[in-house]
This record gives sequence, C-alpha cells and structure tokens, in this order.
Amino acid sequence: MSSSSTSSPTDNSSHGSVALSSALNPSLNPVSGTNTSSQKPFSLSERLNFEIYRYSSYSPNYLPENVLVDCPNDQTSRWSAYTNSPPQFLTLKLRRPAIVKKIKFGKFEKSHVCNIKKFRVYGGLDDEHMVLLLEGGLKNDNVPEVFNLRCLTEDGSENLPILYLKIVPLLSWGPSFNFSIWYVELHGQDDPMYTSARMKNYKLARGGDHQAVSEALPPAGYLSAFGALQEQTNVQLEHPLISELHKCLVLQGDFEKAERFIVECIDEGLMDEYLHKQDYKHSWHMKHTESDIKPGNRGGHQLVVDAKRRLIYLYGGWDGYQDLSDLWVFNIEDDQWTLLCERSELSNGPTPRSCHKMVFDPISENVFMLGRYLDNSIRTSDYIKSDFYLYDTRAGNWMQICDDTSQVGGPQLVYDHQMCMDTDKRTIYVFGGKILTHSQCQCHGSDRTRYSGLFSYHIATNTWAQILVDCHHASASLADVMSIKSRITHCMVFHNKHRKLYIYGGQRGKEDLDEFLSYDVDTQAISVLNKEHPHHGTIAGNEAKFEPSSGYTLRATIDCERDEIYIFSSLSKVKDRRDIQHIDASNSFWVYSLRNHKWSRIYYCRHSGQDANSINNMNILGATEGDGTLEPCPRYAHQLVYDDVTNTHYLFGGNPGICQQQQLRLDDFWLLCLEKPKREEILKHCRFLVRKLRYEEMTRQDPLKAMQYLRHHIADVIDHSDAEQLNNFHKLASLLFKNHDGNLDRECNTPALCADADDLETDSDVSAKIKEELADGPATENLSLESNESMISSGISETASSPSSSSCTKRARTDCTPELKNKRAFLFNKLVQLMPPSMVQPERNLSDFVVM
Repeated sequence: MSSSSTSSPTDNSSHGSVALSSALNPSLNPVSGTNTSSQKPFSLSERLNFEIYRYSSYSPNYLPENVLVDCPNDQTSRWSAYTNSPPQFLTLKLRRPAIVKKIKFGKFEKSHVCNIKKFRVYGGLDDEHMVLLLEGGLKNDNVPEVFNLRCLTEDGSENLPILYLKIVPLLSWGPSFNFSIWYVELHGQDDPMYTSARMKNYKLARGGDHQAVSEALPPAGYLSAFGALQEQTNVQLEHPLISELHKCLVLQGDFEKAERFIVECIDEGLMDEYLHKQDYKHSWHMKHTESDIKPGNRGGHQLVVDAKRRLIYLYGGWDGYQDLSDLWVFNIEDDQWTLLCERSELSNGPTPRSCHKMVFDPISENVFMLGRYLDNSIRTSDYIKSDFYLYDTRAGNWMQICDDTSQVGGPQLVYDHQMCMDTDKRTIYVFGGKILTHSQCQCHGSDRTRYSGLFSYHIATNTWAQILVDCHHASASLADVMSIKSRITHCMVFHNKHRKLYIYGGQRGKEDLDEFLSYDVDTQAISVLNKEHPHHGTIAGNEAKFEPSSGYTLRATIDCERDEIYIFSSLSKVKDRRDIQHIDASNSFWVYSLRNHKWSRIYYCRHSGQDANSINNMNILGATEGDGTLEPCPRYAHQLVYDDVTNTHYLFGGNPGICQQQQLRLDDFWLLCLEKPKREEILKHCRFLVRKLRYEEMTRQDPLKAMQYLRHHIADVIDHSDAEQLNNFHKLASLLFKNHDGNLDRECNTPALCADADDLETDSDVSAKIKEELADGPATENLSLESNESMISSGISETASSPSSSSCTKRARTDCTPELKNKRAFLFNKLVQLMPPSMVQPERNLSDFVVM
C-alpha cells in the first residue's frame, strides 16, 4: 500500500489526474506547476484512515472491503458492483472530519474492461447532503492514478471538511461490464489541531451562527422578522392554512375556530400521511372453525392462499412420527375445513413429505409443489429425484409435471428453499435450499453441503432456466456466469410492481446471514438494502440494526399495494434446535416499508419457562398469555400466509421445540390483524389537546366555568375504558385548586366551587374518583400542557405529543401575555407535526440550503 507506486505521466486533462510525484510534493501546484512553498501549502504526506460505510451492490467474492488492500496482481482483489445499472456507489467514512485533497485509485496489473472510464466523487459531513468534489475517469492501463479533490467552498474562502466520501461509477471501459474499483487511497489532513478551526470557519460560512439561524427562521418570537423574510425573499415558508391556524390559536386564542380548522384538515385527509407513518396495532385471534374434522398436529407443512375465492390450501408436513400427504382446503367465509385428499399418492399426487414448498397461480388456479426432505437412510437413486407437481383446484386432481427437474434444466432435489410466483410473466422463482445427495456419496467423503442457486420455471412453455449459480459452484468463477451466496431458512417474497425478489436472512453452514437483498428479475441487478439504507439501534446483534434476527423461524409475506414486507419471528436460533430451553423464547412481528426503507417492530413478547404442561394447561394447544393477550406460543416449522384482500395473516401449526416432548406438534389456527390509527382517533386526540389548554386558561379566570367545561367537554373526548387516559383526565381537576404562582391551595375558599364539586359525584360523565381527589387534595403534579401524557393506547405516536427540537415548528414567545402565548405556541407545534411536511416550515436548517 506504499504511495510510491509507479506514477503516471503528468496529465492536465479534464479528468484531473496528476503524477504521484506531484501528489507527494506539496510545494508544486499540480494545476499550474508553480512553486507555492512560500505560501505554506497544505501537506499531503498523511494518508487518511477510512472504512466502508455503505455500498449499492457487490458481486460474490468481489467485496467492497477489497478496496482497502492494494493487490494489483490479484484479479479478485476489487469491489465489483453486481450490475452496471445506475445508481451504483461506494461510500467511505473517514475516522474523523478531514480536509481531503487527493484520491488515489489503484489498478490491476494489466488493463481491464471493468475499470471505470467515468466517475464522480461526492463528499460532505452528512452522508445525506454531499457536494460534488470531482468528475473524472481512469485510463484503461495498469498505472495508478491520483486526482485532486475540490477542498474549498465555491467562493474559495474556506476549506471544505468532509466525513463521508462517495464514489459513483458512471461508465466502465467495457460498456456491458460491471464497474470495478481495485484500490482507493485518500490523502489530506484530519488532525483536530488543524481541522477544528476550519470546521468552525466552514460552519460560519454556511450561514453564520447556525443556532441563531435555526431559531430565526421559524419565528421563535420574531414574527415581524418572519414576515419580512417571506416578503423580501418571496418564498412561502409555510402553507397559508398553517399561518391561519397560528393566528386563530396562538394570537387570538379562538379555540373553537381552531377545533373547526382541525376537523376540516382531517376530513380533507391532511393528516392521513401522518397516520400512515404510525405503527400498526396488532391483534391475534384463535380461529375456531365450524368443521367436524380439521388438519391434525404437524410442522414442516405448506399453506397457500387463493384470495379471490377466499380459500387456503394446506398440504403435508411431519406430525412428529411420519410425513403426511393429506390435502386440505379452508373456506375463509364459511370457517370450514374440507379434506380433499387423505393420501394424495393414491390419486397420482405427491408422496408424503415435509419441508417442501408450494405456490398458487391465480391465473390457472393451480397449486405448484416442489422439494422435500428425505432421511439419510432412504436417499437412494429411487427417491432422490426432484419431482414437480401441480394440483388443479378447479378439476380437483393432481398431475405430475416432471419426475426430476434436474434433468430438464431445473434444480436438484432440495429442501428449505423458497418459491415465489410472478403472476404477470407466469413464472415461478425457486431460490436456495440444501441439495440432497445419495447416501453413498457421503460414505465416499463427498460430504460438503451443496446449496441450490436461483431458478425460474415458465408455466406457459413448461421450461426451466438457471439464473444464478451458488457462489461455490464449479462454474461460478467463469466470467459470463452470475453467482449468488445461496442459503437455507431464508425468506423470499416477490413484488409484482417493482418486479423484484426480496430475500432476507438465512443460514449457510454455521454462518447466519443478515443480508437483505433485492433482485430485479428484469435487469438482473442485485442490491443489499440494509447497506444502502442502514437503520441502526442501540442493542447487540441484528437488533443493533433494528431488524429481525436471522434464524430458521422467520416467515415473510408481502403487500404490493402498501409496499410493505412482513416478517414473523418466533423461537430464536440456538446452537442446536433440539436444545431449545425457552429461556429466550419470544415472538415478534416486523414491517419493512419499501417506501422509506425502514423496519418497524410492531410487537415483541417474551415467553419464559414454557413446557408441554404449561401449553396443555391453557386448554388451547399452542396458546399462551403474552402481555395480557392471547397469542401463539413461540415455535418453528410453522406456516404463515397473507390474505391481501382483508389484510389478514393466517398461521397454522408448527413445533413448539419442547425437549420433554420432542414429538409434539401443534394444530392451532390463528388470525393476525394489523390496523393503523384511524381519523377518528387523531381527531379525538387533537380535540383533547385543544380543550385541555382551553380548560387550563379557564381555571385562571373562572374556576366554576372551567369545572363545567371539564365535565361536559373534555370528558367527551376521553376514552373512559382506557386507564391511562382516564387517569390523566382525573388529574386535570387539581388545576381548579392551583394558584397562579403554581402552588396548590389546600383549602377551598370559593363556596360555589365547593358546591359544584359535590355535584361531580352524580354526573355520569365523570368518575367518582374526581370528587375523592378534590376532597382529599390533589398531589402536586405537573399538569400543564407540557406534561406528555401518552396517547399510545389510541395508536397515536408519542412524538406528536412531545416538544420537537425540529426547527420547522418553533412558533414561540410574543410580547403580550408571554406565558399563555408560549403554551398556545407549544400546542401549535404539536398540531403542525401532524400535517404534511410540504405545508409547514422547512425542517432542515437554513444552512443546509447554502450552496458550498
């Protein structure tokens, strides 16, 4: 990694590369060639440390980390994007903010078609806000090249410190080849003794004291300045409706008009975007069917949904003693199970099996089935074939499509694979799984586990094609063969509008794979979503990234209309699945938004000390009390499917993993419903906030009127079945005895008020607890608007009820009655957080809009 590599000739061409000798000689200006030593030039002698922060994609074995090592004689020592389809990028993160002057690109020992002919380099202190530092290209030779990076602001007055540097390839020398970067080196200065002053000057150049800017833009007491700013710049900093709300609520104190305004906003759907961003509320329901017969206990079975005809099909599985070959259908509308085939092999159907996969084709209304697990003792040439079946749901009969797909271009016999259906193109995708081999092969030492790649089956033409081979396949090293790291126990779903397969997690040998991949079936581009859009948390493992833990218990579904992927995670992975002690057994449900690239954990419930007796004692096999609600016990080998018509998940059976009873399998049938908060809930929440503030102001002027308002108006917007809301409502009564100086008056000096306080006992709208609190004297509590009472039970995010540090909603003090105006402004801040971002003042600091 020495910087004294063979230098290229000095080149003043547009791409800006310079000789290495020039790069390492700070006294020579690489552009003009003049000596600038008298000006005490910035030294480039220090090589900067950095790490790989993010990348768009990579080809197997050509990892992004390869650019950290300079190995010009090793053609695999490079980062290679999985595709040349833009945008492809590699983002580096420096050890600390630095003034970066030059970037060096190493190369292979001879010319290569994957070298980048054109590229751009961006940099910034924030990976979301970068500026262009360089646009250039590499020569297609073996000589390393060094480029000058822009390190000054546009006016040249200040240095440009950066923490993140993003390399964006635009074109390779072989137009149809993927981009490759062999080695990267950065030169500059990151010594805090040098950079601290430049960081300070840079921030001042962006907009002076950014704290003053952030306070001045949203009118934190500067209403005239705010108006002048809008008038002089002719920039509408917020929607006129927001200005009108501020006028009627903060300036005029017209609470009734503010309520009418909120009702109109909600009716017009202006808060729908906020509601959509809130997490789902979940509810599990045990499905009690009307059937006299139903499927028995099992795990390793399969379910598919015919959403149009409201049917769910179930086939096979392992009941703890043997594989099954029964086929069932459940009618969602009638709550009825029907046995279609008790032994499918007697009707030209598949033999008993488990760990197979099925998909439903809504066009032909056929069920397709592939794969199975075989015990080692029966892995002979007669049984090792990969048979492929379909069940015609309209005719009610089985048909074998092929007795061995490996003989017609399809996969070998596999288990723990995944299958998805592309309805538009009438194509089935099969990815991953372990390949079963003859028992004789293992006896002769060929015991290395083999994994299956990605295959497609076109229904209309009855043809198979292999798209990607496993990265350890013999052909993976060939230049024209695309490969992927195959796996088992992963999740895979297909988005019919994005035209992409989404693959999450999985295992390969002893390695847990936490990648979240997307594969574009039309362009063959692979992206790693949890590298492009990292979402970090604060705890260990995958939970530190706030995403589901990888393991063999994940089940995934997708809603293409909502652009959401759902993952149900149950028993956590342990060293051996026969050694599950339920110490950390838990259920959790996750949602990944493909629109904002974020995970949300809808719920998490931990179950401890579970055994066969504790399950059976529930009288409902598989049910357990979690957080006071009935839900399925943790398990694996279960199945989960999604009905996109009613947005409902169905779960059936599985293995609870109980050591004392290893043959135990479950036959419970569950529904999981997910709901977003509704308009009625956000309206009630907003009305409560407005009426609470109005009540607080009343207590200062007319306590008797305030008490009547509490009884007849605030009580109307309280959910009296919710203990937390009811408790907050009761506490409001103590404000009637609060002096203006904030101390509570323990003696009731107003006879009329005392008389009305007795009336509270008979008022049906208010609990008798209020009278007890009034009589006993309320405890001293912070009951002002600033107290952040939780509205989580209503499904409304607590962030909407807490002060925001964002600059976009700071409407603050005015000259008259500052305390009241401040409380009104605080309420205004809460309300506008529920509005679309396009209507309110910019969230970003003014300095973010300054061109540097």
